[in-house]
Amino acid sequence: MTDLLTSIQAALGLPHTPIPFTSSGALPSAFAVTDLACASIAAAGQAVSELRHQQTGRLPSLEVDRRLASFWFATSLRPVGWSVPPLWDPVAGDYATKDGWIRLHTNAPHHRAAAESVLGACADRAAMAKQVATWAKTDLEHAVVEAGGCAAEMRTWAQWQAHPQGIAVNAEPLIQFSANSIAKPWQGSVARPLAGIKVLDLTRVLAGPTASRFLAGLGADVLRIDPPTWNEPGVVPEVTLGKRCARLDLHDKADRAVFESLLKDADILLHGYRADALERLGYGVIERQKLAPGLIDVCLNAYGWSGPWQNRRGFDSLVQMSSGIAEAGQQWKKADKPTPLPVQALDHATGYLMAAAAIKLLGQGGSARLSLARTAKLLIEHGRGTDEALRAEDENDQGLLVEQTPWGPAHRLHVPLKITGTPLQWTLPATELGSHRAQWI
Repeated sequence: MTDLLTSIQAALGLPHTPIPFTSSGALPSAFAVTDLACASIAAAGQAVSELRHQQTGRLPSLEVDRRLASFWFATSLRPVGWSVPPLWDPVAGDYATKDGWIRLHTNAPHHRAAAESVLGACADRAAMAKQVATWAKTDLEHAVVEAGGCAAEMRTWAQWQAHPQGIAVNAEPLIQFSANSIAKPWQGSVARPLAGIKVLDLTRVLAGPTASRFLAGLGADVLRIDPPTWNEPGVVPEVTLGKRCARLDLHDKADRAVFESLLKDADILLHGYRADALERLGYGVIERQKLAPGLIDVCLNAYGWSGPWQNRRGFDSLVQMSSGIAEAGQQWKKADKPTPLPVQALDHATGYLMAAAAIKLLGQGGSARLSLARTAKLLIEHGRGTDEALRAEDENDQGLLVEQTPWGPAHRLHVPLKITGTPLQWTLPATELGSHRAQWI
């Protein structure tokens, strides 16, 4: 745990300060997932603590609860009388090929269509399995990716280290900072240190939305922007807490004008597009800085920012397959199939690291780049996991407040991070995508 936290502190330029972790137990896993959860959340908290120190001259203390950190890396929402939709499309998942395993990620309709353009229309998993079994894993990965889909063959860590993309991303820093000579002033409060900070959130699914949820809990005005038809029903109730959510079509002239107006007034931009996607939309690094001098620009992608796969579509579950995590899990569990982490820890950890990077850049400006694959290296290299377990969740783990969401009432688990004088608290409940106007308050 100490080594993991120290590595993250070093990456963020934070003091190597010990941070207390309360409670006991861990998520059973081939890797130290609970330690990663605690260390990444602690680093985000330490960034807040250092910010407070700069503002007030006082350094607040903080602590992280191991059980609650582990639970939040799965889900924090506890619906009352309703259920969150399934996280996965019916045919998403792992399949046996002629010579190994592959994972198909088909949650987005266009990603499923891409897979089916290669494999043929598949009504269910059985039909998909039959088609996949006729392919070699490397050929199928290549074909699906070339069709615009998302797939990853299962590799070992040794194979990933020898792969051109593994070599490239493993040579990158955990967080790649770039300086900016322009810094915007602002003044938050002790209780709401990010009050007055405008965060434009262009991220999807889990990592980026985890970052913006954390920033919203500290008082930031978070406006999430999605394309007109995008939806992710399995995670929206979890990750839109504290945010306003609007839709814009960046291929539409009028919507582009709205977006540019929003960007000019934003303090922080979070985005998770593939490395070349904003460039193709006309909003590359140079254009963004022209539109918004002093903008804090924090971005992530799946497979890193150099190497042949820097523009490849990817998700946490795919990176686990590519980088050796799922294969190591299979060996650890003595299973007959890929065994991923018990939670999407690469997403969540990268999200908290993004939030920490954004907070670190406040008052000085600049940009930060992160990737799920580089976070995977951090986890893999910091040792094996454990067979121990966590004490089962009970109603005392839930907050008393009732969150009135569009889907029904819900509770949230208590927050795992405590910062003296600065409670993480959200003023808006989770909401549907596109439920607000694209404007700052």
